[in-house]
Amino acid sequence: MRKEERYKGVIGWFTEHMPVVGTELHYKDPFQLLIAVILSAQCTDKRVNMITPALYETFPTPEVLAATTPEVVYEYIKSVSYPNNKAKHLVGMARKLLSEFNGIVPSDVDELQKLPGVGRKTANVIASVVYDKPAMAVDTHVFRVSNRIGLTTGSKTPLATEKELVKYIPKKLIPRAHHWLILHGRYVCLARRPKCAECGLTPWCRYYTEVFLKK
Repeated sequence: MRKEERYKGVIGWFTEHMPVVGTELHYKDPFQLLIAVILSAQCTDKRVNMITPALYETFPTPEVLAATTPEVVYEYIKSVSYPNNKAKHLVGMARKLLSEFNGIVPSDVDELQKLPGVGRKTANVIASVVYDKPAMAVDTHVFRVSNRIGLTTGSKTPLATEKELVKYIPKKLIPRAHHWLILHGRYVCLARRPKCAECGLTPWCRYYTEVFLKK
């Protein structure tokens, strides 16, 4: 199957079956989403959503968060993965927002990566979710699903995967495609036991054809 045909089929299926899609992280403004995405690194959205209400209420603005200490923030986030580092990142992020961006979450991916705790994936999430930019955030789900389906061919790094995906996915669909692939990986195309029998993408899936049917 030609790659263009595979992309057309996969995008067509998602467009029909998941026309409205978005992040599962809870937030009300860009600052809250930035906090949530930093916390979500190597942690489930479910766990993050459990702790952020109290965090948002106590630290509603960059000014308030910047004025506290990592030790105080730690008490609110100690149930997530790597709480010590993330507490430092959150306070550092707030202070950097104030010192360099007037307290406003930037829309540019390169500018976002200047903030503590913000790597390329996090920056792409903010750019796409908040500002609807054609930025493809590649997490473990996107990386796995893209390769398994056959949307990417031998990409060894998240950046290589990102570049290949944005090359073939129409710009206007990239913000949605990020969520399509994440949710598909989270609930259907599981890491150890993909639910191929329940998957609607099998007509275009390389794994289904080359591995699942031969078992």
